[in-house]
Amino acid sequence: MSAQLSNPLTDPAADPFEVARRAADDIRRITGVDTHDIAVTLGSGWGKSAELLGETVAQFPATEVTGFSAPALEGHVGTLRSVRTPRGKHVLVIGARTHYYEGHGVRRVAHSVRTAAAAGAATMVLTNGAGGIKPAWKPGQPVLISDHINLTADSPLEGATFVDLTDLYSLRLRDLARSIDPSLDEGVYCQFRGPQYETPAEVQMAKTIGGHIVGMSTALEAIAARQAGMEVLGLSLITNKAAGIQTTPLSHQEVIDAGREAEPVISSLLARVIGAM
Repeated sequence: MSAQLSNPLTDPAADPFEVARRAADDIRRITGVDTHDIAVTLGSGWGKSAELLGETVAQFPATEVTGFSAPALEGHVGTLRSVRTPRGKHVLVIGARTHYYEGHGVRRVAHSVRTAAAAGAATMVLTNGAGGIKPAWKPGQPVLISDHINLTADSPLEGATFVDLTDLYSLRLRDLARSIDPSLDEGVYCQFRGPQYETPAEVQMAKTIGGHIVGMSTALEAIAARQAGMEVLGLSLITNKAAGIQTTPLSHQEVIDAGREAEPVISSLLARVIGAM
């Protein structure tokens, strides 16, 4: 029976780390790659970068791997891919993100990151499409995530698990990205629960508390990555100005269109950054 029809993470008694280890074993069996060095989750607009990373060793539906589901959102490809870079690194490309607003629980949100860690990845690259608060930012512009504010009122950490997030988004990796594109700006990402877009008042709240980017993913995954001991790089594609900053209504089609228009540039950027790791 497929992971889609019988997901072990729906059992509250299941150990999410054991499920991740089983998923990593599935990936090893399917790809023939014993250890992946880097993992990247592809958000809206970032999908084409997988084709630029290097030689594809294997590509397969995520539902063939324990605990994964088909993505609920257009713009996410629903596959996992193993790529060998020209420098000989193995990259696990995750095109099947479970969003918190889908209602499957935070364990499912964190599963892809925990699987990547169990597969050996020491570096986690998290990308997304998001709204921008800084007036100077334009749709189609990539920005680095320097920190986050988790507004979901949830966490992938369970019990008395205390993890230091002081330097969650690696300065070393941000500097590496800026060495490839010195024009990259950065900001603080605010993860809202979704699926509704933020109101203008919520955007102003985010701005007041220090946020520059608003979206519905990434922060919970980043916390899980740090718990697993991974070094994290976060990148947002600004698909629109946030509500109240932008004067026209927001729509998911706008996100998709902005991603398609920016795709060649941001895909090349991401591939060059990962290739330099």
